[in-house]
Amino acid sequence: MSRTRSVTKAAADFDRRTFLAATGAVTLSAGIGYALRPGDSAAATGQGQATTVRAVSRRAPAAPLAPYTRGTTLASVATAPGGSGFRRLGDGPAWRRVVRSDLRSPRSGREARRTALAAFVQFTDLHLVDVQHPLRYEYLRSQTASAWRPQEALSVAGAVALVERVNALRGAPVTASPLHFVMTTGDNTDNNAHAELDWFLTAMSGGRITPNTGDPRHYEGVQNSGVPLYWHPDAALRDTDKRDHRFPRVDGFLAAAISELRSPGLNLPWYSTVGNHDALPGGCYAPGDSFLAEFAVGGRKLMDLPTSAGKAIWDNVKNGGDPKGAAFKELLRSQTRHMRSVTPDASRAPFTPAEYLAAHLDPARTGPGPVGHGYTQANVAAGTQYYAFRISDDVQGISLDTTDPGGHYEGSIGAAQLAWLKRRLAAAETAGDHVVVFSHHTSKTMRNLRADPHHPGEQRHGGEELAALLAAHRPVLAWVNGHSHKNDITPHAGTGGSGGYWEISTASHVDFPQLARIIEIADNHDGTLSLFTTLIESSAPHRTDFTDLTQTGLAALYRELSFNAPGSRATLSGTAGDRNTELVLRKG
Repeated sequence: MSRTRSVTKAAADFDRRTFLAATGAVTLSAGIGYALRPGDSAAATGQGQATTVRAVSRRAPAAPLAPYTRGTTLASVATAPGGSGFRRLGDGPAWRRVVRSDLRSPRSGREARRTALAAFVQFTDLHLVDVQHPLRYEYLRSQTASAWRPQEALSVAGAVALVERVNALRGAPVTASPLHFVMTTGDNTDNNAHAELDWFLTAMSGGRITPNTGDPRHYEGVQNSGVPLYWHPDAALRDTDKRDHRFPRVDGFLAAAISELRSPGLNLPWYSTVGNHDALPGGCYAPGDSFLAEFAVGGRKLMDLPTSAGKAIWDNVKNGGDPKGAAFKELLRSQTRHMRSVTPDASRAPFTPAEYLAAHLDPARTGPGPVGHGYTQANVAAGTQYYAFRISDDVQGISLDTTDPGGHYEGSIGAAQLAWLKRRLAAAETAGDHVVVFSHHTSKTMRNLRADPHHPGEQRHGGEELAALLAAHRPVLAWVNGHSHKNDITPHAGTGGSGGYWEISTASHVDFPQLARIIEIADNHDGTLSLFTTLIESSAPHRTDFTDLTQTGLAALYRELSFNAPGSRATLSGTAGDRNTELVLRKG
């Protein structure tokens, strides 16, 4: 019998739990657990003993009458009528739940037998963007839509609205379990900049945020540059977005975009996983370059580039041909006289891995916990950014670092981390735990085996090898990741007696459809487990008014602009089987 309460008792317990929660007698017992050491050796902790950090518990919300749909895409999804030009969003039809039996056929009657093991929320690819950062390569927009998006100036408002949505959820929608935590699976920042890291940590833990760098009074980015390549919301300029895609004029947009916001912070414990945009300048260049660091904080910014030069630089980046940024630096040097003067700002400096860890461990950033949000002093001592943590009595989480310090936006892991992971999985098997693995990269985007300059003799391992390792271990239920900005759920058949696992990739929160995902784990008590995935949007309304430049109005506009962004891909929402699902697998 699971050590968490049965869902069939949810309705019967509702009144009692509501009373206890109101009087403070009920606290969240699952999910307040501890961070496990990042290694089994003295190199990780200085000793052979485990280090633990307890999170701050919170009062459990009143249990809902499960199942529920309110606040999820099971109720409604932002959509727009057909047509051309700038299209306005509204309430659209819900996405139904799909039962997937790729790994195991479901058995009838499981709804009545089911007990909840754990429930949590995944954020991924928030991309909180300093849109005025000198190292941004917006001028590559004609080569790739990801170089610049018309909604990017509102990324912080969008992230805060996502926090508000999670805070309003009344437990897990299928099992009625309390939500144990939120995990961010990387690319929390966009430019590996201190300012962006500060905005991310404040959005998650609570506080005031002014998403502005440089001149504290004026915006100094591409959207008032006079270059027609970009949408100029405040100007009469007939830029390409207004001319070709009927983008609106929104007076006061830029001033509102860099004005102070307030985040309530999550009311759940939250954990952090690192992505390539968190670790690498531009998300693709090897860190530690003094020229790029100085350029980031300096007073020059390139805003336009001939198409031929842009194609050459992007083709090189896309193919991994410039991991150290040599060609990128040469381009910047050659374009000095074409750059715009901007206000220098030290907060745009790139943060190092040690600074990333220190920022997470700052007591001012604890919020509802845990201290460090998964990272511990053992990570600082060992120079690692991977860890394990207890999700519930039955389930353990493992957060990996799949970024490659050698450069390029695809990932891999080093031999030391792989060996640590093997030990973790073996220990979980001995303990009878289930395991959920978190990373930024997907199995298909871990093909970069470039050497880590800090460990030049260490072998790097890719996604195919990692996927096979997880498939061979009975405890693994899911591999949860992002990076691709697309909803995609892939079954991985087990080997050697394992029941297999599900790879759950979730869309970003910068590109439409701007989603996060609730994941619930339930024991069906018939030899199978079910993983329920439910997608959620931010709290911002689907409909927006161009004159509403409040924090809520900006978050709604963030979504609508992302829907209309030229070059955006309609396929990012995935198929029905990649969205709201029940994923069945054999219990090991």
